[in-house]
Amino acid sequence: MIISKTPFRMSLFGGGTDYPDWYEKNGGSVIGATIDKYCYISVRYLPPFFEHKHRIVWSNIELINEIDEIRHPAVRAILEEMKFEQGLEIIYNADLPARSGLGSSSSFSVGLLNALNALQGRMISKDDLAKEAIHIEQDIMKEAVGSQDQIWASHGGLNQIDFFRDGRFEVSPLILSTKNRKSLGASLMLFFTGFSRYAPLIAQKKIDNFDKKQKELRVLQEMSHEAVKILLQNKDPVTELGALIHEAWNLKRQLADGVTTPAVDGIYAAGCEAGALGGKLLGAGGGGFMLFIVKPEDRARVRERLKDLIHVSFEFDTSGSRIIVFEPEGSEQRVQ
Repeated sequence: MIISKTPFRMSLFGGGTDYPDWYEKNGGSVIGATIDKYCYISVRYLPPFFEHKHRIVWSNIELINEIDEIRHPAVRAILEEMKFEQGLEIIYNADLPARSGLGSSSSFSVGLLNALNALQGRMISKDDLAKEAIHIEQDIMKEAVGSQDQIWASHGGLNQIDFFRDGRFEVSPLILSTKNRKSLGASLMLFFTGFSRYAPLIAQKKIDNFDKKQKELRVLQEMSHEAVKILLQNKDPVTELGALIHEAWNLKRQLADGVTTPAVDGIYAAGCEAGALGGKLLGAGGGGFMLFIVKPEDRARVRERLKDLIHVSFEFDTSGSRIIVFEPEGSEQRVQ
């Protein structure tokens, strides 16, 4: 049995500029981080004693004989691409709900690719893992998704990711002072809005609007670089970062219909009235998790004001997707 552990992510600045339709013409840049909330995927070869050849467990349990019968689109695409012939058991678990703006779909793809490569006795680099997940989602599945989520799930960490017109990307860890890193972590508050959404539908609307929203996207791209300057300066970054993310959210909500809703706007307004400096809905929009930047002395008021929502405490993750159990056939080796 192989088990992979892959983090979820939160995108802070530059979201939208990580879509190939944008960065292949204009370049792109995003700031964000992975957090200590994970999806876990276990895989093993299924013994040939059952009526079914494959057993796939997610929100459904699939007992099937042919790969093209698999209903989970990412599992089907990955197994077809990797040309598995032996029967498999694949089981998915996660700390947080899917379709909630934390890059869970890409974390799933990255985690499954990592586990299946390990099952076949192959180590795969973080860059190659990200590239393969991007290929699966964009080229095979034809999903309207960007390229940042797969990279964060693979690499982990608090990073700036730059995208180039030739399709390359570069991951640059943000080397912050201990004081600023602690200040940033202490200022972030994450709340679940209570409703999920299907991100590619909203993302496709954004892509369709790229030509009409070039000004907004260029400003969002520049904000990524401005955020780095704020984080690297020799003073507390929270106030300036809060103002910047508030400005970025007001721009993002203009990119397409469905990015926000009256319910989302109500949550955002309530958080700011209680003391949040700014915030954003994570992911493509429409629902999922809301992130706020809040000074430590105002956290209690914000939490009380939003007490009907689930507040999720977290720390930054630094390692990206990794294999935590490695027990191939005939072996009982564990990787800690």
